[in-house]
Amino acid sequence: MMEYALIVAGGKGLRMGGELPKQFLPIGGKPVLMRTLEAFYAYNPEIHIILVLPHSQQSYWTELCAEHSFSLPHTVADGGETRFHSVKNGLAYVTTPGLVGVHDGVRPFVSQEVIARCYELAAEKKAVIPVIDVVETVRHLKGEESVTVSRDEYKLVQTPQVFDADLLKQAYEQPYTSFFTDDASVVEEMGVSVYLAAGNRENIKITTPFDLKIAAALLDSCLI
Repeated sequence: MMEYALIVAGGKGLRMGGELPKQFLPIGGKPVLMRTLEAFYAYNPEIHIILVLPHSQQSYWTELCAEHSFSLPHTVADGGETRFHSVKNGLAYVTTPGLVGVHDGVRPFVSQEVIARCYELAAEKKAVIPVIDVVETVRHLKGEESVTVSRDEYKLVQTPQVFDADLLKQAYEQPYTSFFTDDASVVEEMGVSVYLAAGNRENIKITTPFDLKIAAALLDSCLI
């Protein structure tokens, strides 16, 4: 079965406090985004990668690829107004039946086991997302008050979220709403159930300077 990885990287880096978009920041001497693409090629060298980038960032990406001699094959698609529109643009390059994994460009530490698990399960379940347990105490806000809720009833969602390609393309034909915060929410709007798979805690989303420190520590400790 054909496998696609749709890597969405549209961040502007505002929470990093600098002008360089977060997906281009270096960890261990290499841009975050390159490490993310390498994770999927390590899983399957035959995978078809579609990288969704804002058009204004694509020339800089080309320069970075030349600078780092980065030659892993991938197709570049234009980013959209929202994540929803970016994914929809990327899906235009999914031209055959198969499986599509949608992944955040700033999650370079997804494990090979999690990628494999999600694609394997999606071949049967059609819609699979990786999740991890909530370890902090959780409180539910009710106006000016709040109450503790059972953390056993909640999960933290990661990527790649992997789907049957035809199912995902059909889901993205729906009109956009602000409720669509990830691909699972788009698919669920069609009444399709999403299967939960075990993620890996190192699969952090790098969005703040603190996250960069965690990323450096992960590299140094060889946890990935």
